[in-house]
Amino acid sequence: MVNANSLTVNILVTILVALMVFVLPLADRMICKKCGIRLNGFVSENEQADKLLGIRKLFLFAMFAVYVFAVLYLTLIARNPSAEHNVHVALYEDAAGAIRIDLGVLEILHLLFTEGIASALSHIHIIQYVHLTQVYMNIALMVPMGYLLPYLFRWFRKRVMIRPVVAVFLISFMIENIQLITKRGLYDLDDLVSNTIGGFVGQMLYIGVAYVLTHPDWRKELKQYRRWKKIAKKSVLFPFMRKISVSRTTIYATDEMTVYDFYVKKLGFRIRKQIVPEDSPDTSFLLEVSRTQIEIICLNRDAQLPEQYLTFSCRNLSRLKKRLVELGIDDGVYESDQYTNKRTLKFKGPDHVNITILEEYDA
Repeated sequence: MVNANSLTVNILVTILVALMVFVLPLADRMICKKCGIRLNGFVSENEQADKLLGIRKLFLFAMFAVYVFAVLYLTLIARNPSAEHNVHVALYEDAAGAIRIDLGVLEILHLLFTEGIASALSHIHIIQYVHLTQVYMNIALMVPMGYLLPYLFRWFRKRVMIRPVVAVFLISFMIENIQLITKRGLYDLDDLVSNTIGGFVGQMLYIGVAYVLTHPDWRKELKQYRRWKKIAKKSVLFPFMRKISVSRTTIYATDEMTVYDFYVKKLGFRIRKQIVPEDSPDTSFLLEVSRTQIEIICLNRDAQLPEQYLTFSCRNLSRLKKRLVELGIDDGVYESDQYTNKRTLKFKGPDHVNITILEEYDA
């Protein structure tokens, strides 16, 4: 998929991989720390943190766009159309022919463990470097893709062990087909496999480099996770973990109009169902927004209700804060959640309801 004969292209791609994978997360962390910005949704020291985080996101997406253009340029734009369609499906045939081994595999392994690596390598000869360089280039070209997808997009981070590499495979498959249709290069199975390997390497580097740099307590978190998983495997809910979430909670209210004005008109919940029992003055509401439901039991009389609590999550807390101000709801200031250290907003609802909005971090 890439012309590996060019030494300049080899060097540029290698530098690109090093910058994206190793320099980027380190520089990102240092700049954010110097500017008083905390990542992962934590409360920042800088009052302009939301604005600076927006600039950071634009810069990262700009870098990603440059990388994507570089991939398209090397694989499609810079190529001249050929006279016919070309297809190569013999997996790593050229790479295998580029290496000559004097002895069998078992003999090489025997030498490796008895006489050392130098003796074993002396029986392996590289005839044509260009074919091996081609494989390296196709692997290296997609390493940043497998790395940057989870670095930039929350959707890929949620299933970081599978989604990035699948995306890289599909992207490579698309490029190979475009090359075949436009006759810019050949449909090469080697390239598809090498690109996918590069995507896998990239996603593993994200886990090993970027995640570790941005999560200082990763060792403690990993230890706790392993301990929990060992116990949880024997539990009832473990096989269904990915499908389970808290979707409904119950609170009490004293007046129907207050419920409608605050939860429907201001917060935006939809009345899914309303139940008026014949033998009781109470009215029950089922309110819904997205996949979250609230059951409100309205007593329709004056009553002393205890303190009640609702907690939601939000991916853009700064925007939500502005909306609260526009609707005249006292949103208070950003606070830090005592369990996760994530940013929160707390405000009062009717009937002693304490509402907390917990920020769900999104790159």
